[in-house]
Amino acid sequence: MIVKTRAVILREIKYRDQSKICSIYTRDFGKMSVIIKGARNPKNRLSSLFNAGNVVDLVLYKKSSRDIQLVSDGNLVLSPMVPEPDLERFAILYRIIDFVRHTTQNDEKNLPLFTLLAGTLEQLYQTDLNFEQLYAWFLLRFVSLLGFQPSLRRCVFSGEELLPAIKALNLTELYFVMNPGGLALPSSADPGMAKKRLIPVRLAMLMSALAAIRLPSGDSIKADPSEIEMIWNLLQEYCSLHLEHARGRKNLTIISQILLK
Repeated sequence: MIVKTRAVILREIKYRDQSKICSIYTRDFGKMSVIIKGARNPKNRLSSLFNAGNVVDLVLYKKSSRDIQLVSDGNLVLSPMVPEPDLERFAILYRIIDFVRHTTQNDEKNLPLFTLLAGTLEQLYQTDLNFEQLYAWFLLRFVSLLGFQPSLRRCVFSGEELLPAIKALNLTELYFVMNPGGLALPSSADPGMAKKRLIPVRLAMLMSALAAIRLPSGDSIKADPSEIEMIWNLLQEYCSLHLEHARGRKNLTIISQILLK
């Protein structure tokens, strides 16, 4: 059966003399493996398409009996090489695509996840973007798609709206609770709970503002690099914990290594 789909190239490996086998995440079929015959031949029109991080439109010969599908044609949509290579961009790119590759199963269609991945890469390939903010935003959205969206506007224990409570009590700190996930008023958090972190109110508000953004552009929130780093650390710990509870998730050691790079 000949099918068309849009895909993100997650990984590429050499195969035989001139071909490639790639792990891709597709809009219509989820993650799959494909072979591109002659893809390492410079004279092949497809030779530049199948690099990690590229977003491509593909034509596949798809058979349910095959583990590796055959690519017959394709066109480039987005590339991290355009407008120009950037080491910081590549560092974030490889975190994102490795994260998706190791936390998804083959042949499980997930259109919201594809939309998140492709939209994030589209923003990542812009020239005027804060890459660290984008990655923090991606982690928030990704873990929410898995069903572990943290509560950032209401106390995760009492359900009380945080902003009025912060003003009324003149609070300077809140707890970020790992399980259940979200922000908590100090008076509501169990003192004996181990998986919680005391954070400044400003950091909690920055995280809430970041989660409310539909798609980051430029400097979406005004934050110091140290504040973004703190948000990273919280979200990486949060993602690592909750991925342990996600159905069918494997390679958790690899995931942890990606998050801690």
